Amino acid sequence: MQPSHDGANAPHRLAPIAHAAQDGNGNWREPHDLVAHLHGVGELAADFAQWFGADWARLAGRWHDLGKFRPRFQKYIRLVSGFEADAHIKGEAGKAPHSTAGAMLAIDRFDVAGRVLAYLIAGHHAGLDDWFGGLRERFDDPKSREELSESLAENPPAELLDVGEFDPAAALRAVPGGKNGFALWVRMLFSALVDADFLDTERYMDPDKFVRRNTWPTLEELTPLFDTHMTQLADQAKPTDVNILRAGILRQCRDAAALEPGLFSLTVPTGGGKTLSGMAFALEHARHYGKRRVIHVIPYTSIIEQTANIFRNIFGDAVVEHHSNAESSPDQETSASRLACENWDASIVVTTNVQFFESLFASRTSRCRKLHNIVESVVILDEAQLLPPEFLQPILDMLNLLAQHYGVTVVISTATQPALASREYFDVRQSLRGLDDVREIIADPDALYEALERVKVRLPTDWQQSIEWLQLAEELSTRDSVLAIVNTRKDARALWEAMPQGTLHLSALMCGAHRSQVIQDIKTRLKAGTPTRVVSTQLVEAGVDVDFPVVYRAMAGLDSIAQAAGRCNREGKLDRKGEVVVFVPPNPAPPGLLRQGENACREVLRDVVGSRLTRPLFAAYFERLYYGCALDKYGICDDLFMAHKKLSADTLAIAFRTAAKKFRLIDDEDSLPIVVRYHGKDGKDTSIDQWLGLLHRDGPQRWLMRKLQRYTVNLNRRQAVPLLDRGDIEEVLPGLYAQIEQGHWVYDEQLGLLPDGKTWAAEDYVM
Repeated sequence: MQPSHDGANAPHRLAPIAHAAQDGNGNWREPHDLVAHLHGVGELAADFAQWFGADWARLAGRWHDLGKFRPRFQKYIRLVSGFEADAHIKGEAGKAPHSTAGAMLAIDRFDVAGRVLAYLIAGHHAGLDDWFGGLRERFDDPKSREELSESLAENPPAELLDVGEFDPAAALRAVPGGKNGFALWVRMLFSALVDADFLDTERYMDPDKFVRRNTWPTLEELTPLFDTHMTQLADQAKPTDVNILRAGILRQCRDAAALEPGLFSLTVPTGGGKTLSGMAFALEHARHYGKRRVIHVIPYTSIIEQTANIFRNIFGDAVVEHHSNAESSPDQETSASRLACENWDASIVVTTNVQFFESLFASRTSRCRKLHNIVESVVILDEAQLLPPEFLQPILDMLNLLAQHYGVTVVISTATQPALASREYFDVRQSLRGLDDVREIIADPDALYEALERVKVRLPTDWQQSIEWLQLAEELSTRDSVLAIVNTRKDARALWEAMPQGTLHLSALMCGAHRSQVIQDIKTRLKAGTPTRVVSTQLVEAGVDVDFPVVYRAMAGLDSIAQAAGRCNREGKLDRKGEVVVFVPPNPAPPGLLRQGENACREVLRDVVGSRLTRPLFAAYFERLYYGCALDKYGICDDLFMAHKKLSADTLAIAFRTAAKKFRLIDDEDSLPIVVRYHGKDGKDTSIDQWLGLLHRDGPQRWLMRKLQRYTVNLNRRQAVPLLDRGDIEEVLPGLYAQIEQGHWVYDEQLGLLPDGKTWAAEDYVM
């Protein structure tokens, strides 16, 4: 029998417990002591928040489960665990709320300043809530006061409730970033709390797993591996003009790494080796300034595999690849799915724009968990021109806060630098609070562009005259090796079906493992000189290092045309310039950003003579594109930043949940993630079947969810629901689906996911 922590209590009374778990044999282990849990979470959270608010985080950790002292919770946990067979809760079977007591105590003790802790504690299971329409009404409920009273009546140890000399009202005056930084600061504290809670819970539930978490090599240990790899590349590289330029880019990146932390741009034409050169800058910069990790952010889930594989070839399993496909539904998280989620404790993380930025604006515990590990890191935003304009203002505000107050060095890496500096217009709605004082790593980008010009771009003679797919296929068929890039999955299928047999296809209807195999086949064929024709969506334009003599590109934004050109004569091996042909497809780009980019490109290029891929043209293009867009389309800044009139600094009222719902870089409300049974090039690889079997048997685990990421495809809900009704797919986790082993629908070895072979609406598939 556990002794009580309070000597004044009756001797027979059991000490309160936080969790209960079974061992591998199905026997109940010694329960997790509640007081130990609260102290453990407090110290872990304080350590995680040492750069931005250790005292706040420690107190939040100590009070977050204060409600578990109440008899209702203790009876409940002993009932469900079998510790007290006769324990019961009349009228409340299975319900024992406990996350409000600590929040109420904070408000009672510290008034308005206590609302900081209230956000954290009240949200440590359900996520950060809005103040109005959320927490305020919750705290006004008499049941919340009852929860606090019942908890305090159990006489929690005095050291848990004692705040010492900590003065929240005074500490509130030192919020990083002031009023406009308040929301991010609260989210950072929330991250420290929930990660500490998850980890201390895991330390009890699965001690071996907890120990394994802390075995990542440091950047200092990984840097020699990188240096060795780069030396080997240099020794093996032929002394071509392109390789000489790449060596110069690498040298400049290493030299610039000694500059003070902050905002940088890395402007290198496609094929200039910026992925490895950017990593060289990051590692050297981390060495100079003690940065903890490198986070490489990529725009598309569909291209993350190649970059992650590049780094794995250098650093081995020290690289965490994290994107959002194989996750449970935001509204249906379980304790198991929360424990399995990523917290970015590795030294090198490769992730997507969606995962990185949506996490920074998130309210969910699993999404916010990782945020404190962004502090004191180097963040490389690869292909930064693809930041979505409708979210650009809140994104830039966030990047400024990270760089100015959280020790984050940001590298804007792209061949086509977007116009991100501050601008003011007569119509203030079009003005931009941008990234100022950005330092360019490359000494003379214009000279570099001129030296690396390897293609000639041919524009349509008539911008209004489209070409039919059959006619285009005939033209492409006259080329031995050619890459054709179109704007939608539907267009890719239509053109591919018109092409000769043997033409390869790439789109995001193929899972990551499938795409990686096809890309490797393309590279092998091109290297061997085998005629290779490929039809692809725009996923091939960023981070996919293929080298064709000729590239056709459907009319699109200037940045897309430039990225397509980067797949042409990439190594400069042709005795002439590569050929990039821009054509007008039968169907216009879907409404929205693609069409806006196409229109801006037409306006910028219409009267241009000479090179179409120069930095001044990119700047003109992006200014025109951004001016035509609402840069905070959903009013997220109004929800989060206290300088705006809708917020009151006196009440610290932030709309966390509302802003998180609005900040969705990909509107995937109408799509479902489906794990497909891709069995490799020869159809004999059964790994996915084994992993899905483990998921069914054991539930989500971090390593397993990482594996499933590479076999996941997003499908429009109206196409997925019939598959579910027919039994071709099943829900394996809340919001995550999988193809059953004998599904009647087709995962095609060339096209990927083809449910029923139905025709597609244009808005269904863009990538």
